[in-house]
Amino acid sequence: MTVPESTVVNVAGPWTHRDIAANGARFHIAETGEGPVVLLLHGFPQFWWTWRYQMQALARAGYRAVAMDLRGYGGSDRTPRGYDPITLALDVTGVIRSLGEPDAIVVGHDLGAYLGWTAAVLRPKVVRRLVAVSMPHPRRLRGALLTDRHQMAASSHIFGFQRPWVPERQLIRDDAAMVGDMLRAWSAPGRPVDESFTRYRQAMLVPGTAHCAAEHYRWLIRSIPRPDGIQYSARMKAPVEVPTLHLHGALDPVILPRTAAGSGRYVEAPYRWRLLDGVGHFPHEEQPAMFTEELLGWLKDPEPER
Repeated sequence: MTVPESTVVNVAGPWTHRDIAANGARFHIAETGEGPVVLLLHGFPQFWWTWRYQMQALARAGYRAVAMDLRGYGGSDRTPRGYDPITLALDVTGVIRSLGEPDAIVVGHDLGAYLGWTAAVLRPKVVRRLVAVSMPHPRRLRGALLTDRHQMAASSHIFGFQRPWVPERQLIRDDAAMVGDMLRAWSAPGRPVDESFTRYRQAMLVPGTAHCAAEHYRWLIRSIPRPDGIQYSARMKAPVEVPTLHLHGALDPVILPRTAAGSGRYVEAPYRWRLLDGVGHFPHEEQPAMFTEELLGWLKDPEPER
């Protein structure tokens, strides 16, 4: 079964939808509110709608909340290539400029946080502040995937995506049942199955999405010994020079808290680490009120603590 893109992506709510051009591709965004831009970046296996709770809260707090679909997801272009983190991070900074803004606060979860870390290094003048959720600094993740057997086991899906064609078929089999399985397994015990499970399964069924999602992970592993991966890792040695809030679920079973902890060594700016009790890999959806309070409190702090 396939699902039309518009049926999944254009969810009605207190936001407007539109497409904008950036970095040679077309990106779908949902936006609401007025004020400084907060650009929200989703992770796998989701799309912009994962930020529905925070968008409304940010708008009430005086921000312009913009949630984008990353390349290959939701209503954005599914290009044949361009799934390396540098291209994807330039998508992010390009969207900020296409919004007519010189910079933005970037909030990313999972893959979105990986790109947020990257954008903050590549284009520090475009990223005003960074919020990384459920994702360590890329060099921390790379090291853990090479040396930490516990993180390797937790990331078995990443290694599974290295096979050609098989992962795509698995992702969409039985109306993308695998997506629902991941959402349950990666959340804290007891998370109820709600409409979000259905929406994310439907989003994965939009033609081309499963392949693009797998391509992100293929680059992550296959590039490790290649020149492009080595060069990326070297570039990420440059310190992050923007204030950074790092949030991580204490019960995250897929990106272990011990992998994320220590990312502050790569930040030469005010850095705040928060380990959130009782939540897994999706803190902004599992405990949206707690997460939003943490986010807004930090955004309102003119001088985030080190």
